Amino acid sequence: MARCRIVFLVFPGFQQLDIAGPLAAFEAAEHLLPDSYAWRFAAPRGGLVRSTSGLAWPAQGLPRGQNFELLLVSGGDGVDAAARNGALLRWLQRAARARQRRIASVCSGSLLLAAAGLLDGRAATTHWSRTQQFRQAHPQVRLQPDRIHTRDGRFWTSAGISAGIDLALALIAHDHGEALARRVAQQLVVYHRRPGGQSQFSALLELQRPQGRFAALLDHVRSHLADRHAVEDLAARACMSPRHFARAFRAETGSTPARAVERLRVEAARAALDSGAASVQQVVRDCGFGTGVGAGERMRRAFHRLLGQPPAALKRSAAQAA
Repeated sequence: MARCRIVFLVFPGFQQLDIAGPLAAFEAAEHLLPDSYAWRFAAPRGGLVRSTSGLAWPAQGLPRGQNFELLLVSGGDGVDAAARNGALLRWLQRAARARQRRIASVCSGSLLLAAAGLLDGRAATTHWSRTQQFRQAHPQVRLQPDRIHTRDGRFWTSAGISAGIDLALALIAHDHGEALARRVAQQLVVYHRRPGGQSQFSALLELQRPQGRFAALLDHVRSHLADRHAVEDLAARACMSPRHFARAFRAETGSTPARAVERLRVEAARAALDSGAASVQQVVRDCGFGTGVGAGERMRRAFHRLLGQPPAALKRSAAQAA
């Protein structure tokens, strides 16, 4: 495959990790597979462009030619002003006319793509804190706010900040295969790789409280999803009576023990399906929904309750996006 030339688009008030994270991934890929990627930085006005941290990055002006294959747009506090820059929006529209060019964004950068009309009728995601703003400003976009990254054809969008690394790994896997993406993840010492459909919100983090008494218990459940986790079992592990444990657990986490276990299982099953797990039946067993008759139906009902769609639909979506 020919070298992929990347333009990283920045603007005053951009979030530098939106660029630095993906840049580190593409840099590692270029080191491991020479001539795979090249990049440059562009901005509405060339020169030093100040990030939200105050650190300025050097950038060229917006390229007039078409000699790049991937455009990656940063997010950041300055995205609202950038989205009102008519010249920038027109440049984005021209850049997107090349049918083979991929257009990607990190964090709130999807707001800039949406303002240019590039995401109309498409699935996209953004940082969770921008969800309400995005929906109000761009109802024509099929926003999927509870995803780490989303691909709709040649348009790729990702959630906040560190999700840009996941997006870059997905792009590298698409270009050069999972083996290279895995080696890049190892080089960066990051998880390989959070699937796009994984929630921006971890059930484990939502249930835990800083230094809460059930943190270790929840860690144990997530690490042993296939085990039995009835209230009596959890209470015994917490050295409490079942009734006292159930009351204390709900007071601290806002959830019943049974519902918490179900959320952790669904989260793990969703990630497995989105990563291309061998079969729904295997996920049913590994994530603790059982092995006998009715186990698949238990997982299906849990998915409907928490995600609004069955496991098979998620598996089909993952296969189509691959």
